[in-house]
Amino acid sequence: MGLKIIHLACLVLCAVCFATVALAQQPESQQPDSQPQQKAPPLKKANARPNTDTAAREPFDGATVERMSKQCVALDTESGEIVVEMLAEVAPESVRNFLNLAATGAFDTTTFNRVVKGFIIQGGNLATREKLTPELLRRAARTVPDEPNAVKHVRGVLSMARTDQPNSGASHFFILAGDAPHLDGTFAAFGRVARGMETVDAINIGELEGDQPKKPVRMRRAIVATCPVQAK
Repeated sequence: MGLKIIHLACLVLCAVCFATVALAQQPESQQPDSQPQQKAPPLKKANARPNTDTAAREPFDGATVERMSKQCVALDTESGEIVVEMLAEVAPESVRNFLNLAATGAFDTTTFNRVVKGFIIQGGNLATREKLTPELLRRAARTVPDEPNAVKHVRGVLSMARTDQPNSGASHFFILAGDAPHLDGTFAAFGRVARGMETVDAINIGELEGDQPKKPVRMRRAIVATCPVQAK
């Protein structure tokens, strides 16, 4: 009987030793950790909605001054065509903005919604489009830095419209129907009419209510193309 008890005790002792050795040989990753494990980030859904916080890249983003200087924009209006050439060397960001708006179709179906006789015709208000999308609303709010320069505001010059706040130019532009030296060095002149001043004059003499045309002239579309003649 005593031998059986001793034998049983030996078996129990061996079992305890075996369990201790086995536990000690477990891989480290399986043992409890005193620090909480960080959860793995959730997998990205294959059909997740794209991030729209950043602005979409446009045709003239990153374009050189040399390339932009070679571009002309034809404004096909209900009163005729106006072709403007770019002065990218003096106002590169204003030119880039204008070219992008024209090339992406943002100007299409907008109107010349402000006219002052003998002074200006003003367009580029995206809110006057026949169809306004949320993307265009966001684009209309994008501004460019002020670029006042040495170009004189004379008849035929294309310039950025803005509020009294600095760097508030966005999509609005104006074409001078007459000289306006009081604008020199204050507004960003960035282009000039190469052809179509008769169309500018036709829009400028339309019937008005204050500075609002009774029947605003609509721009059918704006077309960007390489100029046949370079700006001088």
